[in-house]
Amino acid sequence: MRGHCILSHGFESGPDATKVAALAEAAERVGWTHERPDYTDLDARREVSELGDVPARLQRLLGLAQAAAVRGPVVLAGSSLGAYISGLVSLQVQVKGLFLMAPPIRMGQAQPLAAAAVPTGIIHGWHDELIPAAHVVEWSAPRSDRLLLVDDGHRLANHVYASAAEFAALLDGLQ
Repeated sequence: MRGHCILSHGFESGPDATKVAALAEAAERVGWTHERPDYTDLDARREVSELGDVPARLQRLLGLAQAAAVRGPVVLAGSSLGAYISGLVSLQVQVKGLFLMAPPIRMGQAQPLAAAAVPTGIIHGWHDELIPAAHVVEWSAPRSDRLLLVDDGHRLANHVYASAAEFAALLDGLQ
């Protein structure tokens, strides 16, 4: 085992979502274990916010990441809201790398996206209807993150396999 990946799905998605499942397969191919937490119960808590219970999402991922970090190297990956919480948790737990798909740089009143200075891969759609590509470029440039901009929207539906390939490349590059 080279390490462990925690793959966080986006808002109103699930642990069996196409992109997260593709990342899981990519991790397995390059010798990493993985888990896919389920946040659907927290996303349903609309009384907390229109995005569900984001603080509880953060706490759930934090607990999983802390437990995994005791056992060995950890990489956090996520899509949209899953990318956001992965970035924030990386500031509290030592991680080997990050992989962010369609990361929300700003979300209303929530703190802007922040992340540890670790090898980071990002894939984002030029035509993302929720998160302007320019915001992602502006955020990732000073970090010198690997950024792949694709001809797609927020769901990256036409780039599931490209996302998996980028994730596998990130994992392969971590020694």
